[in-house]
Amino acid sequence: MNIDITRRHFLRNCQVGIGAIALATMLESNAAAQDTANPMRPRAPHFPAKAKNVIYLHMAGSPPHLDIFDYKPTLVRRNGEPCPESFLRGRRFAFTSGVPRLLGTPQRFAQYGRSGQWMSEAVPHLRTIADELCFIKSMHTEQFNHAPAELLLFTGSPQFGRPSMGTWVTYGLGSESQNLPGFIALVSSGTFPSAGNSCWNNGFLPSIYQGVQCRSQGDPVLYVSNPNGMSGDMRRLTLDALRDLNELQASELGNPETRTRIEQYELAYRMQTAVPEVMDITREPRPIIDAYGAQPGASSFANNCLLARRLVERGVRFVQLHDWGWDFHGTGADQEITNGLRVKCRTMDKAITALIHDLKHRGLLDETIVIWGGEFGRSPFREGRTANSANLGRDHHPFSFTIFACGGGFKPGMTYGASDELGFDVGENPVHPHDLQATILHLLGLEHTRLTYRYQGRDFRLTDVHGNVIREILR
Repeated sequence: MNIDITRRHFLRNCQVGIGAIALATMLESNAAAQDTANPMRPRAPHFPAKAKNVIYLHMAGSPPHLDIFDYKPTLVRRNGEPCPESFLRGRRFAFTSGVPRLLGTPQRFAQYGRSGQWMSEAVPHLRTIADELCFIKSMHTEQFNHAPAELLLFTGSPQFGRPSMGTWVTYGLGSESQNLPGFIALVSSGTFPSAGNSCWNNGFLPSIYQGVQCRSQGDPVLYVSNPNGMSGDMRRLTLDALRDLNELQASELGNPETRTRIEQYELAYRMQTAVPEVMDITREPRPIIDAYGAQPGASSFANNCLLARRLVERGVRFVQLHDWGWDFHGTGADQEITNGLRVKCRTMDKAITALIHDLKHRGLLDETIVIWGGEFGRSPFREGRTANSANLGRDHHPFSFTIFACGGGFKPGMTYGASDELGFDVGENPVHPHDLQATILHLLGLEHTRLTYRYQGRDFRLTDVHGNVIREILR
């Protein structure tokens, strides 16, 4: 058989012909142009969604779940005993070596709600809504340092450079708000998460989908306000001139990032009016402000919780809250798991409870996913550096930890998975961050294996080559 076929023979004899190939290329280009003309327009999900928005409450540093939600009476009974060697063999810990001693919780636990959820005295407000929460007590990760664990949780990879979860969501669904970013990050307690703004960065996806950090104190978004000496009319004329130049470049070069730049400039202009309004919590009734424990003009997690509700109410697709100060090693009085933990929990307990009540009252909870948790857990033994201190602390612990979800299609009042009797390892139904990501995307109507982006010759996705939807926790 003759296999020496030239390009001329192929184009003459192929079934579709060169005309059809050219037509397909033109149609693809037109479709791409329509998409880049307004990349944040709302898009249909892969299948009917149960949720429209996400509020992710990240307790940066990772809270001591064994002292808040995962009660271990056997660990309390064996407090002070040396850790069993079988639990330590072949494992590395961030700040502990040798044979540490088991540490039972000093917090008092009881069961709450019809579902009988175990919760400690550190969260008296959350206990009142126990039947709204879906606990996952079998989370685990491979990463035991903060930045890689946060990157894995929010970008699907422990290495820098991947798009964040909120970026993937807005890339897949767009945004219902055309005057606000589709993805907003809020930071409290004065410090960024260890992975920095990579937790809300766009990676290799178009930059229009990256998270925008807003502030509850000072200018809500840096560099959006007009500079001194520039009026609104002058800003409009400047943007019109830039748009014309960018349109000229886009028509000549066809670079999709040029279209993205045009849309970003226009969004920034619209944000000058929309952002100050949505970030002004003094517009809320005083009882609502008091319910959250918010303080207008301040920078706090409570303020950010109230802002999160205002943002999803206005169509923002993904709101990510990062609150620093949950790294309870016992290195100081504010980082120990007795009174120090109760003090820190006061900054989030009341605010999150008010947020869930508020969303439910406004009919938003059914369509809004709320997730609470850290990047890993805390150890069931005393941390090595503070083993002889008066302050009780726990080391990083990737092998098992607890988070909770609420609304947006999660089953309320249930517990999924469990750690073993000492809280060392997952005892049943393990859940990896990739599984959590796949489940969040599923509730938003996105099939995680289909939400891909071609980059450097490979189709990338949030869950990489992993992830399973945890259907048992879904309505």
